[in-house]
Amino acid sequence: MVNLHGNSPFDFKGLKFILLSSLCWIFQERRMEGGVSLSNNEEKGKQGLEGTGLNLPVNHHGNLKSASSDQNLKEIMQNIKSSKTPAVINYGASWCRVCSQILPAFCKLSNDFPKLSFVYTDIDECPETTQHIRYTPTFHFFRDGERVDEMLGAGEERLHDRLWLHS
Repeated sequence: MVNLHGNSPFDFKGLKFILLSSLCWIFQERRMEGGVSLSNNEEKGKQGLEGTGLNLPVNHHGNLKSASSDQNLKEIMQNIKSSKTPAVINYGASWCRVCSQILPAFCKLSNDFPKLSFVYTDIDECPETTQHIRYTPTFHFFRDGERVDEMLGAGEERLHDRLWLHS
């Protein structure tokens, strides 16, 4: 506490919390409006998994896809619902450190679970269809065309266990 103007105590920690909360809220609102993008993938011309710049494991089963636009993600979602194939969607962001750490494991796990469809979606590339995503990474699990589970955050062992449960 700092005493400003003599008698009125002022709490800088409280002000810091209020300012940070406001900035996070403003960022989220602008992102939903399409006004903020922290991804520089547009400059590189690469999107989806290619735009991550990471050295990712090769997928041997063809069950790993990447949504590069809102329209593309809508088509993938429609395919998941109509085929009733078990699926997992990884909602991440190129600027998210935790997302970058779990993505290689996500790709590796696509080889371990060939009967599951794996989809990676960068929230900055699909702002309209991912506006409901509040945390990155977020994983949605689908069975028989319906979302049956959600996992927030990363953790290779947790992800493996959820994939095993839903495969």
